[in-house]
Amino acid sequence: MRVVTRKMCAMRSPFVEFSREQWSALAESAPLPLTDGDVERLRGLGDPIDLVEVDTVYRPLVSLLAMYVEGTRSLHAATSSFLRENGARTPYVIGVAGSVAVGKSTVSRLLRELISRFPQLPQVELVTTDGFLWPNAELERRGIMDRKGFPESFDRRALLKFVQAVKSGEPEVSAPVYSHLTYDILPGQRITVRQPDVLIVEGLNVLQPPRQGAGSPLTVSDFFDFSIYVDAHTEDAKRWYIERFLKLKATAFRNPESYFRRYADLNEMEARATAAHIWDRINEPNLLQNIAPTRGRATLVLTKGPDHKIKSMRLRKL
Repeated sequence: MRVVTRKMCAMRSPFVEFSREQWSALAESAPLPLTDGDVERLRGLGDPIDLVEVDTVYRPLVSLLAMYVEGTRSLHAATSSFLRENGARTPYVIGVAGSVAVGKSTVSRLLRELISRFPQLPQVELVTTDGFLWPNAELERRGIMDRKGFPESFDRRALLKFVQAVKSGEPEVSAPVYSHLTYDILPGQRITVRQPDVLIVEGLNVLQPPRQGAGSPLTVSDFFDFSIYVDAHTEDAKRWYIERFLKLKATAFRNPESYFRRYADLNEMEARATAAHIWDRINEPNLLQNIAPTRGRATLVLTKGPDHKIKSMRLRKL
């Protein structure tokens, strides 16, 4: 009987795994163009990222992405030459997925800032899938207001059409705008994407496979050139969500226009209990049923430890 060792199992994996130290050493000669002020401006509420984390994790990642983009451009040029056509190259699309409160928005903003500082990649756009949520009135009509963030709460057809148009080389493509203050789509407001070098698409469910019985066999991730899943233990994500809720209670929730104004006057014990209830009823089921199962579809998995710092990376083999 053949004994299968841990090393043999690792060799069979479609991913290469790196420790934090191994990953950091991959880009020792790459520049770090950000300052402490830049990181302070880009990090999300409750995400204690600092310049050391950017240097250790994101500098190597952006160096890798620059090589991937350049490789894709070279392949495009070679293909165009072979086909004897002069088709313009289309944007390089990066998807960023992960749970609520895991820090994927900070990852996306950092990538946009760092990639845009590469001379060969000056134009980088970021679009979040929040803009493709159904308006609250439509969610109420469908009886799924309490499932906001679940796959069925998004206008998936509109999101797919948006990414398809970008990847088809359309000169201008627009997307709806979402307000975290009013917790709703902003009527009449759009964000316009004009053939960027790189487009980052960030959202909970961007790595979802096609739905069974859907009219199209395609899904948004079919148009990604590279995808990132930001991973963390469920209990850590829950704790981060509660901590973020408490900070919002003392800040944004106090705005009279905030959808969550009713939570602003809760005491700390009540606020913690409310946040935990929302997590247990909505965010954790969505994570376990819909988001976490897509982790294996990513090109790169960034795994966070309890302190919010990336502790390991798994990169899909080419």
